[in-house]
Amino acid sequence: MLGFLCPYVAVVIYLMFVVEMSSHSSHGWELAHATFYGGMNGRETMEGACGYGNLIKQGYGLATTALSTALFNNGSTCGGCFQLQCTNSSWCKKDAPDIRVTATNFCPPNYTKTTDVWCNPPQKHFDLSLPMFLKIAEYKAGIVPVRFRRVACHKQGGIRFELKGNPNWLLVLVYNVGGAGRVVDVKIKGSKTRWLQMTRNWGQNWQTWESLQGQILSFQVTASDGRMVQSNNVAPANWQFGQTYQGINFR
Repeated sequence: MLGFLCPYVAVVIYLMFVVEMSSHSSHGWELAHATFYGGMNGRETMEGACGYGNLIKQGYGLATTALSTALFNNGSTCGGCFQLQCTNSSWCKKDAPDIRVTATNFCPPNYTKTTDVWCNPPQKHFDLSLPMFLKIAEYKAGIVPVRFRRVACHKQGGIRFELKGNPNWLLVLVYNVGGAGRVVDVKIKGSKTRWLQMTRNWGQNWQTWESLQGQILSFQVTASDGRMVQSNNVAPANWQFGQTYQGINFR
């Protein structure tokens, strides 16, 4: 009986080994496609749907991507970082390094098309800046299959808070976020108030209707991994609209 079972045991053990090796080798990789938009100077990638404005000025440079509906998640993925590899295409550059990009824009769906529907749900798609696309694939390809995974964001300096709005409404752009990169919650505190819940206006712009002029401002930022960082006394009492202040970053 033991001799009869051995081949089956061997098969089971082999299958378990294959599954185990597969799970370890994937390391969270998923499949998608990648294209590009704009030219080498990246001008067309500025002022994207995440609200970051001038990506060069904000420190993101051209290592950026627009995301399809399936990845953009109504803006909550803004600021998230991804590692991409060109795969299974003759257009992939030989020995090309992986690239790392930050989500800064939205690639909108076009339901009038029957072809080139890469940004339509449920497709997972990256619309890269041209310089980043050329790091992994040939220009003539236009579109290539890739595999990707979410990775930690490595940013220089602290989280930035750009203050906009008017005396009765404060809009804060939160950017240069390290760690998970994706902000899911922001609270603000004036020197005369308790902690106040802010709401997402669009992208990574957060708002409050509390009047906070003349008060020292502090912030609590919570990322998608659940970690929170608190930056006390970020903006002085004489802060002004249009100015940017720096807090503590995730590590």
